[in-house]
Amino acid sequence: MTSTGRRPTLVAGALFGSLLLSSCVIGGGSTPKASDASGGEVSGTITFQTWNLKNDKFTSYFNDLIASFEKANPGTDVKWVDQPAEGYQDKLSADAAAGSLPDVVDMGPEAAYTLAQAGTVLDLGKADPEAKGKYLDKAWEAMTFDGLGGGTYGYPWYLNTGPSFFNKALLEKCGLSAAKLPTTYDELFDQAETMAGKCSDDEMIARMPAIETFGEYGVELMDKDGKKFTYNNAKGVELVERFKDLYAKKGFTEEALNNLQTKEVEEFKAGRLAYLPGSSYTLTDLKDTAPKVYKNLAIGPRINNGSPNMYIESLVVNARSEHQALAVAFAKYVTDSAHQLAFAKKASVFPSSAGTLDDPYFTKDDGDPATKVRIESTAQVKKAVVWWPPAFSGSADSETLREQIAQALLGKKSVKAALDASVKYSNERLEANG
Repeated sequence: MTSTGRRPTLVAGALFGSLLLSSCVIGGGSTPKASDASGGEVSGTITFQTWNLKNDKFTSYFNDLIASFEKANPGTDVKWVDQPAEGYQDKLSADAAAGSLPDVVDMGPEAAYTLAQAGTVLDLGKADPEAKGKYLDKAWEAMTFDGLGGGTYGYPWYLNTGPSFFNKALLEKCGLSAAKLPTTYDELFDQAETMAGKCSDDEMIARMPAIETFGEYGVELMDKDGKKFTYNNAKGVELVERFKDLYAKKGFTEEALNNLQTKEVEEFKAGRLAYLPGSSYTLTDLKDTAPKVYKNLAIGPRINNGSPNMYIESLVVNARSEHQALAVAFAKYVTDSAHQLAFAKKASVFPSSAGTLDDPYFTKDDGDPATKVRIESTAQVKKAVVWWPPAFSGSADSETLREQIAQALLGKKSVKAALDASVKYSNERLEANG
């Protein structure tokens, strides 16, 4: 599924949690026969690989999906395999190098970018150009890589984003008001400083900025050609300086310099953190696992200075598949509007297919708090951006960025020098892999 680390572990882990709690069935209605843009024969046997989705709660969805596809397309056989979350991207790279990558594979932009560099996955912009109009423009663009000549390397599958969650009890305790929730980063930092001055044991922010934070803040992450990282510019320095000022005012602990998203969630559930950037499944998770905090929740939009962040998962097609026509047809089938809607309803995610977000499920309020969050998140999806550059490594680049920012906050180097070092590392890695 999707993301930080990228989906490689963090946001993905939370999303998997929601999926594991869901049971899915294919929606009713007729099942159209699959089509293939290339005109090739839709027949034969392919392997379809998902990421940590085969379990007692979710298996029936994919079994039913595959059965309906095979029934509509006699002479086809789709073998479903699933890989665990840990080491997924390494497994993809190893399979690609060995020539054993499955025909249709579940992955995010970062993994797709890496495999596209090696010529392993199909450029759908060339192979199926008419597909572009079937998906949201921003979703198609997220799988279109400027740094690789503008090719598109995945059928968009599902999206995720969410609001910001606040602990009203902590806000009030520390001189803030739930009636004036922050919506921009300036407001967030200002309130975090107020909190730091009045509550030494509680925090507003519990981890360092990730690359998508820079994007939400308004930082230009890469040059226009997608060939070089540029987040060490003046706006990037400004963002980290705000974190440095907050750290100097004891707005968060030294431990927070190395916190990952999992630790941030733990702190919020424990009632020690006032702000948590969430996703569409966070409300239910808090209700089930942190009832005391849930009773004191205030919900606001995702903090951003322009466009909020979202995550995307896609289905890529092996460029060397022996049954490429079938692989393309099946990937399109899984990601068509009917099946995306059915999946989204059961998985607490958002569809990427054009027009599907207009379904009443995403627009009609029934008074339930979870529905309100879904509707607000849907509106956010419509203006959100996938701020994580596909060329930015969820492990190597992210770890380097976090380490460099920590050194700047500890006074071991200037903010500019820290970001220069991080950008240098990212660009050298990008050039070496290009």
